[in-house]
Amino acid sequence: MNATNELTAFENARLAKEKYGTELLEKNNVIGIGIGLRQKDGEITEEVVLVVMVRQKVSSSALSPEDQLPQEIGGVPIDVQEIGEIRANH
Repeated sequence: MNATNELTAFENARLAKEKYGTELLEKNNVIGIGIGLRQKDGEITEEVVLVVMVRQKVSSSALSPEDQLPQEIGGVPIDVQEIGEIRANH
């Protein structure tokens, strides 16, 4: 991917996050939204995606239809990443 395509992909992801971030955060199990590179089989790829962080990955069939995540939103691919519970340390 060249620098111009990468910048365009990043800008598209930023716009999608801005437009759809609140909608995604309202879904059960979603605890964060970011922009990053897709992780596949433990490796980081060059594909710019919206990273949707969840407490625990579950199958789509275990979620209600309104809590299921699309594979892409606003033309930007989504990569669901399990991060567990977030807790503040004192």
